[in-house]
Amino acid sequence: MPKHLLEKGLVQVYTGNGKGKTSAAFGAALRAVGQGMKVYIIQFIKGGFDYGELHSVKHLPNLKLSAFGRGRFITEATPPREDLQKAQEGFELAKEVVNGGEYDIVVLDEINVVMHLKMISVDQVVKLATNKPKHVELILTGRNAPAQIIEVADLVTEMKEVKHPYAQGTPSRKGIEY
Repeated sequence: MPKHLLEKGLVQVYTGNGKGKTSAAFGAALRAVGQGMKVYIIQFIKGGFDYGELHSVKHLPNLKLSAFGRGRFITEATPPREDLQKAQEGFELAKEVVNGGEYDIVVLDEINVVMHLKMISVDQVVKLATNKPKHVELILTGRNAPAQIIEVADLVTEMKEVKHPYAQGTPSRKGIEY
């Protein structure tokens, strides 16, 4: 197994209703790659859409991204079967990647939303976070981080929306919001 650059990997959480959770995780990933670390990003719910990050990772060494979703908001109380299946596939990969220990940082983008929608149980993610190899940094993003996740995390940042251009009618912009 290769030498790991982190002696102690922590659990980070980016949550809240404000913009910037995924951006913060990608910023951490970019910083880590710049220091020679290996990063794996697993996106939940996203996918099937022209997100800019899907293009940029192709140009960065030591950074891998897999997306599990249809690229649309899930608003149903009981998410469609296809979304449940994609979430479960993504989480199986997450367990494999985290426990494999090959990557210094693993980002589970929108995992908090997946737990909130009961697509993956909070207990499963808590177990992953508390039993991960000690050198792996785990970053969890998405609105509605469960209390149990906040409890096991080492760092929690809550993004608070103060003002957003959507409220003034500005639609999502390519390269900025996606």
